[in-house]
Amino acid sequence: MAELATIARPYAEALFKASSSDVAATSAWLEKVAAIAANPELQQFADNPKATAEQVLGVVAGAFGAPLAAHAQNFLGALLENGRFSVLPEIAKQFRALANVKSGSSDAVVYSAFPIDAAALANVSAALEKRFGRKLQVTVQQDTELIGGIRVVVGDEVLDTSVKARLEQMKVALAA
Repeated sequence: MAELATIARPYAEALFKASSSDVAATSAWLEKVAAIAANPELQQFADNPKATAEQVLGVVAGAFGAPLAAHAQNFLGALLENGRFSVLPEIAKQFRALANVKSGSSDAVVYSAFPIDAAALANVSAALEKRFGRKLQVTVQQDTELIGGIRVVVGDEVLDTSVKARLEQMKVALAA
């Protein structure tokens, strides 16, 4: 993974500098294109020497559902020319990290045993922002192994209030 991060860093930094006037818009299209580029079949097609950059861009634009902006096409073209299309998901990850640093926020992943509705997520998000002392970009992932409660991951910090974690704590206490 370190090699991908090393390859992706200059691309993410260059894109961030080039899009400093509208980071949110760039982040939006970059996330969508990175999700498209993560498809193994598309990566295989992009790596095929018989496929031209225009053909790959056409497939990406078709999957994107709208025409790509000129700067997005230029960026993707540069990645394709340099054989770095497969690094696009890592570039998006590093770009998001740079955008978070600029805005003073962090990404937070809330793992829940059950789906969380919008009102409950807003309450959880407000409580987490107070707990971690910064603005959070919250995403939710369902994990049925938790049984109940939530587990929150913000960077390298973990807040685990799940039933599974409490049962593990009780198991350790009883075994001691």
